[in-house]
Amino acid sequence: MTDTSNKADFSEVQITVVPVTAFQQNCSIVWNKNTRKAVVVDPGGDVDQILAALKELDVVVEHILITHGHIDHIGGATELAETLGIKIIGPHKADRPLIERVEEQAKQFGLASVRKVEPDQWLEDGDTVTAGGVEFDVLHCPGHAPGHVVFFNRDMKLAISGDVLFAGSVGRTDLPGGDHATLISSIKEKMLPLGDDVTFLPGHGPASTIGEEKKTNPFLK
Repeated sequence: MTDTSNKADFSEVQITVVPVTAFQQNCSIVWNKNTRKAVVVDPGGDVDQILAALKELDVVVEHILITHGHIDHIGGATELAETLGIKIIGPHKADRPLIERVEEQAKQFGLASVRKVEPDQWLEDGDTVTAGGVEFDVLHCPGHAPGHVVFFNRDMKLAISGDVLFAGSVGRTDLPGGDHATLISSIKEKMLPLGDDVTFLPGHGPASTIGEEKKTNPFLK
């Protein structure tokens, strides 16, 4: 059974993290303990593990949210969407070229089960999406990927940040569509102003706070 002990509690809204694939990508299940409704953010693969976690949590998934088009974040999206009969929402349309090459990416990494992904809805900066019965603002944060988005809920002081910002680091920019200066601008203009007390859950590794990264992250000095 998938280990779902990595769970954050924000009152009625819960977040369970299921690390998937060899990349140990943080696939996040955002769910409401009262309504049992959920969304899955960045199902990068290992769909059987994600489904096991959903069954253990006893939730109904409403849709999938995608932060960006790299294979470790979208590799299992089509399989999960078809299995559950739900839509794929996101990322920003600037990631279309990346997403169209997902099967090519899969071959490069020896991932035979990955299938083509067709988002049902692209997102724009300023949009809102629902997760766990609450609204998250959509922030377009390019740099790691051209169409990368971050999901932010002000009441919970929580951002699901994908591969923009990490505890002690930032997203890599040596992949197609990456640009370091653009990434740093996205962090400084979109993420840091959210507030020092905001917790962010990145696409890999542990959560941190904006305040901690402003003080200690060497890439933000």
